Amino acid sequence: MHSPLPYLSLLFNAMVWGLAWWPFQTMYAQGLVAPWATSMIYGLLAVGTALCVRSSLPGFFSHRVLWLLALSSGLTNVAFNMAASTGDVVRVILLFYLMPAWTVLLAWRFLAERPTGAGLLRLVLAFSGMALVIIPQGASFSRFTAGIGLPEYLALFGGFCFACTNVILRRSFHTASMSRVLAMFIGCMTVGVITASTGWATGYFPAVPAPNAIWVSCALGMAVLVGIGSWALQYGAARVPTSTTSLIMLSEVLFASSSAWLLGATELTPRMLMGGVLIVGAALLGVLQGNKR
Repeated sequence: MHSPLPYLSLLFNAMVWGLAWWPFQTMYAQGLVAPWATSMIYGLLAVGTALCVRSSLPGFFSHRVLWLLALSSGLTNVAFNMAASTGDVVRVILLFYLMPAWTVLLAWRFLAERPTGAGLLRLVLAFSGMALVIIPQGASFSRFTAGIGLPEYLALFGGFCFACTNVILRRSFHTASMSRVLAMFIGCMTVGVITASTGWATGYFPAVPAPNAIWVSCALGMAVLVGIGSWALQYGAARVPTSTTSLIMLSEVLFASSSAWLLGATELTPRMLMGGVLIVGAALLGVLQGNKR
């Protein structure tokens, strides 16, 4: 029987990112745009990891697959953080979590993980749950897709990059775990710096605002949570089938919706509760099937 720890690790990471919209929106309201925030948060984590685990940096440079991991992780985080800080949270989450469809295709092509009937059932349950949670009752498809802007496109792009990250993690299982963690940190820091600097040079982003207690505390808090969550992601995704990883991570939708309700940003309805049951049920089904292997 397989240990439940990889599954619980993925669930914790989903919780971190399900709640991340609030601190990123708070920092954005203070004038700190997501690329600058991302580069700061992950810069602290990259330096801390390299200093505390000296073997992680040589391991990163000695495996080219980790360079790909750095790139995919960086693109994922910068795209998602920008989308979540400037767009409608639940709309962004929905588009980001089309990710399982990308993952199933990528895993089939690169990992020879053919989708099973049970895997397809979990996808149906998960996407049905997302539809109940996010799409208003009676809303037409044309109304739901109207007004798609940059945050929505960033969410789609981030979801595809996240699917690539999960596949690369499976391919890089032979590398040291802390080197994988450092690769993700370096990638997010680098992509964040490049995006922020380019945006600032072209006048699209403002400069880093003067430090204040609000955005500094949010950044430090996120650094701690992201550090633990990133380790949890690479630990779980490297030990769990890619399609199951994607489905467990769908619980981020439930965390995001619940936190939005608790903070008064949405109304918790029976429709949302039923959707949450379907999403969690799909994730638990993946856990149970993984334990039977």
